[in-house]
Amino acid sequence: MEEQEEWLYEINAKQPLLAIDFKEIWRYKDLLILFVRRDIISAYKQTILGPLWYLIQPLFTGVIFTLVFNNIASISTGGAPPFLFNLAGITMWSYFAQCLNNTSNTFASNASLFAKVYFPRIITPMSQAISALFKLSIQLLIFACFYGYCVLNGYALHPDITLWLFPLVLGILAVLGLGLGMLISSLTTKYRDFRILIGFATTLLMYVSAVMYPIAEVQNSKTLSEYAWLIELNPIAILIEAFRYMTLQEGIFNWVLLGYCGVLSLVVFFVGLIVFNRTGRNFIDTI
Repeated sequence: MEEQEEWLYEINAKQPLLAIDFKEIWRYKDLLILFVRRDIISAYKQTILGPLWYLIQPLFTGVIFTLVFNNIASISTGGAPPFLFNLAGITMWSYFAQCLNNTSNTFASNASLFAKVYFPRIITPMSQAISALFKLSIQLLIFACFYGYCVLNGYALHPDITLWLFPLVLGILAVLGLGLGMLISSLTTKYRDFRILIGFATTLLMYVSAVMYPIAEVQNSKTLSEYAWLIELNPIAILIEAFRYMTLQEGIFNWVLLGYCGVLSLVVFFVGLIVFNRTGRNFIDTI
């Protein structure tokens, strides 16, 4: 009687929808690193300025926001320098937007790869979130340089003790971006309209995420105060305000709101993961 052959790994289409096999992800860690390198190198490959765009984009955006919203619209930033205030919001928003936009295109941009070889599909959106940290680190360095410049020029700036929670805030932002990105990526395999909608929706979302103004400005406005709840319940706005409070002591930091952001981000992530895993089984037939 022949002995049954034992397999080291078994690939089965009928996997739990909520499964995250960390051991399998660890086995494919070299592929994850390769994807991260690919994402970083290909972002500005064959460009004249290359990685300098990581510097130019936040600086120019910060200058424009300062001119339009602070100088023309006279939006107050409290005791913080307007440019530094805007740069803090841009830095956090850019990381979330990059996680969301890049992850939301996972199935469409990797269809040929997914059709040829097996690997844990979750590695692809994970690589996007990790590679976005490279751009974030450069922008944080720019923020730190201007922070030091403002201190040397007499601004009474000093970080709050809550700054040690920055990795937690960043983690919540990454989980939220990944969850939304995986959800949108799954929907775009069947409904192509979402590819057009995502860019428009991201721009609108920026304006209700307190990127270029403090939440208090909306709360105290006579004409906009009734719509303040839209921003107060926006987890991105809460996390941006928390970062400003940590670094500039201008903004809102609340443990309850931070817990709300964490729970909501986990819910969005797990919903996105369920839809992502479900779509990954047969998306190649519909894309």
